[in-house]
Amino acid sequence: MPIDPERAVAAEPRSAEISWDHKDVQLYHLGLGAGVPATDPDELRYTFESRLHVLPSFATVAGAGKGIAGGLTGPGLDIDLTSVLHGGQTVRLHRPIPPVGTAVSATRVAAVYDKGKAAVLVLRTEASDADGPLWTNDSQIFVRGEGGFGGDRGPSVRTELPARDPDKTVEKRIREDQALLYRLSGDLNPLHADPGFAALAGFDRPILHGLCSYGMTLKAVVDTLLGGEVARVRSYTTRFAGIVFPGETLRMRMWAGDGRVQVAVTAAERDDAPVLADTVVEHT
Repeated sequence: MPIDPERAVAAEPRSAEISWDHKDVQLYHLGLGAGVPATDPDELRYTFESRLHVLPSFATVAGAGKGIAGGLTGPGLDIDLTSVLHGGQTVRLHRPIPPVGTAVSATRVAAVYDKGKAAVLVLRTEASDADGPLWTNDSQIFVRGEGGFGGDRGPSVRTELPARDPDKTVEKRIREDQALLYRLSGDLNPLHADPGFAALAGFDRPILHGLCSYGMTLKAVVDTLLGGEVARVRSYTTRFAGIVFPGETLRMRMWAGDGRVQVAVTAAERDDAPVLADTVVEHT
């Protein structure tokens, strides 16, 4: 079997030094659609270096997102990358991410679950700088055809939405060129740029990166319910439930609770087809 769960989990973390500066942060924010209107003081916090704060989801692309890619190789892993799907993502913040920084990023396989027709790898990336821990990323990666080995099925976390109208609903149109800009932060998969490659994958045109929808949603929550204060975010988790295309509109329904915001994200033009589900932002 291409995946040996015991070897994969027992393997030493793969470490690398990563660094970023204000241009990397600004590019990431622009890839999420920040900067409209360009002179809005609230948007300048994402786009102008003298006022810059860092959206916590930047942790998924810091160092060009090497954590996920690097975590798919190593002892106990021999994976056909065409069988891989990104199933979910969690970012836990230990303190605010600085606009300029250098850190050591260590990635390991934290768990391998048996879902029957697929295996699920939990890739855990922990980043620390000279002052201590910065963030922990957990990426849930489905590997089709690698289940059925008799392992633990793992947790099945589903978040029930409140039985009431959302507190806020935000709609954000995805620019036609947004995937082309977002991919410059590190995910150069041609699925998000090349119509021919997208057709081979069964899509009539390139799709938006799931992590772009993820970042857009966090920005909407921060701007709408957290007073624009990125430092209030403690963790952010989601399950990737469907695709969205550049040119479509993300509809984000938000329910505020005690220290948490639940979000349901859909594609407005396709009868609210699910995009992100089981989405929770925990905050102070």
